[in-house]
Amino acid sequence: MALASGDEKHDPSAHSTLDILWVLYDRILRYDPRDPRSEDRDRFLMSKGHGPLALFAILADKGFFPAEEMARFETWEGILGGHPDRHRVPGIEVSTGSLGHGFPMAVGVALALRAKGSDRRVFVLIGDGEANEGSVWETALLAGSLELPHLTAILVDNASSTRPLGDIGAKFAAFGWSARTVDGRDHEALYEALSAPDSERPTIVVAGIRE
Repeated sequence: MALASGDEKHDPSAHSTLDILWVLYDRILRYDPRDPRSEDRDRFLMSKGHGPLALFAILADKGFFPAEEMARFETWEGILGGHPDRHRVPGIEVSTGSLGHGFPMAVGVALALRAKGSDRRVFVLIGDGEANEGSVWETALLAGSLELPHLTAILVDNASSTRPLGDIGAKFAAFGWSARTVDGRDHEALYEALSAPDSERPTIVVAGIRE
């Protein structure tokens, strides 16, 4: 079975997330590819579940599964599909693809970890096109009121929204978040924004991408 076309693989979504994901997995997240379900891990949820190819490439590079698996992307024989699948791909926390679903799940994960007394961090990647979904703003309002300092959302702003979103960081800040806006291709800026979360409330990092 041949690989799907670039449009079917959502290549633009993969291109817009690669730098962010690299900084997360290379410099921020705590994980063990030999034990992907370790309770000592940080959690990363890809709510922007379209175009997971960049995530798969990084998971392969970090040793979650053999790099040879990348050649079988979107084939019947492979484990890597067009959306992240937690039942098939080591290192995937939740199966996503329907926009607006992963963000509220990340809040649930953060609440569960808080109930356990864990200080592990929860990261969730969402997109500006995804922000057309009402569930994104309901989740932002809820998370801000719950004061979840271990929750960090990264919103990829690559002008894919069908409606003007204005100042995204200001909107999240109005809901009680600590908001930061950075260049989504600047690794040092991403590292600084992601490595020092607010001590009392959730953090949103708006990562601007302009090709």
